[in-house]
Amino acid sequence: MSSVIAATRFSFLDRSRTREGQDGPQALRDTVRLAQEVEALGYHRFWVSEHHSVPGVAGSAPTVLAAAVAGATSTIRVGTGGVMLPNHQPLVVAEQFGVLASLFPGRVDMGLGRSVGFTDGIRRALGHDKRDAEDFPGRLAELLGWIDGTQQTYPQVHARPAEGLRIPAYVLAIGDGAAVAAAAGLPLVIGDLRGRDKVLRAIEVYRRDFRPSARAERPEVIVSGTVAVAGTRQEARRLLVPEAWAMAYSRTHGVFPPLAPAERVESLTMTARERELYEQGLTGHIRGTEEQVAGQLETALKETGADEVLVTTSTYDRAGLLDSLRRLARLAHLPPAR
Repeated sequence: MSSVIAATRFSFLDRSRTREGQDGPQALRDTVRLAQEVEALGYHRFWVSEHHSVPGVAGSAPTVLAAAVAGATSTIRVGTGGVMLPNHQPLVVAEQFGVLASLFPGRVDMGLGRSVGFTDGIRRALGHDKRDAEDFPGRLAELLGWIDGTQQTYPQVHARPAEGLRIPAYVLAIGDGAAVAAAAGLPLVIGDLRGRDKVLRAIEVYRRDFRPSARAERPEVIVSGTVAVAGTRQEARRLLVPEAWAMAYSRTHGVFPPLAPAERVESLTMTARERELYEQGLTGHIRGTEEQVAGQLETALKETGADEVLVTTSTYDRAGLLDSLRRLARLAHLPPAR
């Protein structure tokens, strides 16, 4: 096994994608069950995401879902990838994570992003607009201040039970997020795993400008991306088909659909634009047999210098996904949970 892969942590981010013929509640139950399976395989952490009014995604309340995941597991770290700060008051976020960290001490991660709802209607319903994303550094500083007990804007107010707790914070990089993480002295979570030029430049800026803090003495980079491992390269490709089609459909119809079986997608008659976007969605990922994936991973890790890989694979075939995660755990020699 590659020494680079052996020195790398592997984790999983689940977006609670719905599948054709299943509803949102089933997708959420699948997320909790997957967390138990990922824990047994020896992955380092399991994160959940935040999306609002997206038909194909059930995960809209990440701290609530993280609580369910943490309650159903015992050793794996649990967190958010992420809570979108523009959508929430920092005090409320601090309180939510304070409750989580109090109930599950030493296991909770606070992954934070700056995205807002993707339509005007969603942003209005959330009571925010695109300008709120511009103040992400300020909102981040306020949130950390509530947890550290250093905020002075509201001297009579305290974020209980969060104040004084050690809750690890991570910045999800979108746009200039890498610079925000560096200035705050926080670990960086960034895509994609294949290390495209934009990502490599952002990582370089992050490491160059990183300011040591009480939360992180040195730069820490978590690179996220899709990894599909199967018995053959073609089988690995088929795992990517449902998500590739969902993305292509959303960009041509304005609706993000549930995941469809790969065989149905492959039988569709697509427009030229749909076909173009679909093929694009199948590229740029790490996929193949264990041997092929090991080589691709080693290259990606050397290029990015990442400390950790956050796998984000979504597919209709739940058994295929679990098999892929087993194969990845095996090639990375992850220690099974006890």
